Amino acid sequence: MNEVAAPPTTSPAGTGQATGSGSGLPILRFLTCGSVDDGKSTLIGRLLYDCQLIHEDTLESLSAESLNFGTTGGDLDLALLVDGLQAEREQGITIDVAYRYFSTPRRKFIVADTPGHEQYTRNMATGASRCDVAIILVDARKGVVTQTRRHSCIAHLLGIDHVIVAINKMDLVGFDPSRFAGIEKDFREFAGELGLTRITAIPLSALTGDNISSRSANTPWYDGPTLLEKLETIDVAGAAASLPLRMPVQWVCRPDLDFRGYAGTLASGTVRPGDKVVALPSARSSTVSRIVTADGDLDEATAGDAVMLTLADEIDISRGDVICLTSDRAEVADQFAADIVWMSERPLLKGRPYILRCGQQSTVCQISELKHKVNVENLDHIAARQLELNDIGLCNLTVSKPIVFDNYQDNRETGGFILIDRVTNETVGAGMIRFSLRRAHNVHWQAVDIHKEARSTLKHQKACCLWFTGLSGSGKSTIANLLEKRLYAQGRHTYLLDGDNVRHGLNRDLGFTDADRVENIRRVTEVARLMVDAGLITIVSFISPFRAERRFARERFDAAEFLELFVDTPLEICESRDAKGLYAKARAGDIKNFTGISSPYEAPDAAEMILPGGAKAPEDLVDDIVAFLTASRIIDEV
Repeated sequence: MNEVAAPPTTSPAGTGQATGSGSGLPILRFLTCGSVDDGKSTLIGRLLYDCQLIHEDTLESLSAESLNFGTTGGDLDLALLVDGLQAEREQGITIDVAYRYFSTPRRKFIVADTPGHEQYTRNMATGASRCDVAIILVDARKGVVTQTRRHSCIAHLLGIDHVIVAINKMDLVGFDPSRFAGIEKDFREFAGELGLTRITAIPLSALTGDNISSRSANTPWYDGPTLLEKLETIDVAGAAASLPLRMPVQWVCRPDLDFRGYAGTLASGTVRPGDKVVALPSARSSTVSRIVTADGDLDEATAGDAVMLTLADEIDISRGDVICLTSDRAEVADQFAADIVWMSERPLLKGRPYILRCGQQSTVCQISELKHKVNVENLDHIAARQLELNDIGLCNLTVSKPIVFDNYQDNRETGGFILIDRVTNETVGAGMIRFSLRRAHNVHWQAVDIHKEARSTLKHQKACCLWFTGLSGSGKSTIANLLEKRLYAQGRHTYLLDGDNVRHGLNRDLGFTDADRVENIRRVTEVARLMVDAGLITIVSFISPFRAERRFARERFDAAEFLELFVDTPLEICESRDAKGLYAKARAGDIKNFTGISSPYEAPDAAEMILPGGAKAPEDLVDDIVAFLTASRIIDEV
């Protein structure tokens, strides 16, 4: 998946040779996952120990740490090789994603040890995004549990076809073959519903080393491979190179007038000089002239190679564009369906704007529809209005500009994306694109001859949106109403959209949950934008409590068309004006999700005007607003 944390490029201290002997060995990326205390870190420590990749000084340090932090009664606790955080060692759990490198004479490995706790599921998704194989551990005493199912769902969504079910702690159930068979049956039934078919189940004990690198005498009834044998022989080679060419442009190199190169790492496919290519989304085409590297030109570059391409024609290509063969292009669309793994404690809300990053592309997006979320226990589809932490759902997304992508199942590198909260800059979701929406191909912008500037000129004013925000009772509606009367008396063309009035018509179907508030502002924003397009001075008076939605509203207008006016009235004054008794009902618990009491209000960071609602009379504040509009040349001086 693009832009999700990748493994480190240097060897962790104390694990011996990180890349193995011989640079020609194939590399396998795999992760360990499953529920908490299933033995993931111990398993990786055992693999490193059995492959003799732990230095003597590391073993000495590990012995001392096992006495302080170990969970094995003073014996060597191999899990501590991977659990590096102090919090992990104190609690005996994995929190962060720990990457380790090791090798055998047959293969090199990069392994991601991911956390089992439900609250750290987002870290599991991060680790899985770059892996080819998932080792899903199951505690032989507990069997398949909810987190086992959740991790299996995420592994499947992230395109991992090969699954090894490591049924661990068999020593604690007396190496009972019927227990192993029962767990394997349960997992295969669940995995079959997901569509996972490449499954290998192995009975083992990471603590004692049974069936890790050598066959165990305790399981004479098992005739399958050991874990290491399976990892050494599993076939995942060449997948990216066999896919169509996709090279996201990271940098346009123009050192002088005679050279223009496009640098990036091939996400998939192969390119050669003479290939006919197209740059998306512009769809401009050319021919590859050279493949330039620091060590000289290449005759061919394949997936994973970092190169610079020069083209026969000087076409407009920018960072984020994707170079493809003209004969096999990626899709370009501004609406698509995607599976989303939600990673934030703040819920995903339909209509709320997020930043979407897909490869080198970055744009603003909204969830236009949440079709369903997945019950990880039975894979049922559940109707939902939002996604909570660790939920998995199918959504329709709309982006502010078309992006270049592939179906995630066809190409993981160009079909994956992340969602970022615009206020906190936190990565809140990971997505896998399924397909573009057909309606995106059928709806086109219709050109018109009379434009906004012409309508504004006819009215002798500059069209704009005056967006009043503040708590209930702050005086927004009073000030907005007085302002419209003043502008009307001057002969201005205006319209007032008031929050209460709109909820009797356009938004009568919406409640007051966070999701409803987001949709409320989205609809009003679009109506206000149409009114500004009609040349009107549009006055909007809404609580609009969330910065993200007000920022979304601002971005729907041209520069200097959106003016945010924050009516900054203290809460105690708002409550004293409570003519409708709303604050009293909210304090009594009779009104849920009431802004300022049981739902937050996020004050503007940079409003064009801050109006002290508790310190000045509404008429005086209107005088200030008219003066501001005149100084800003939105209206002429009377």
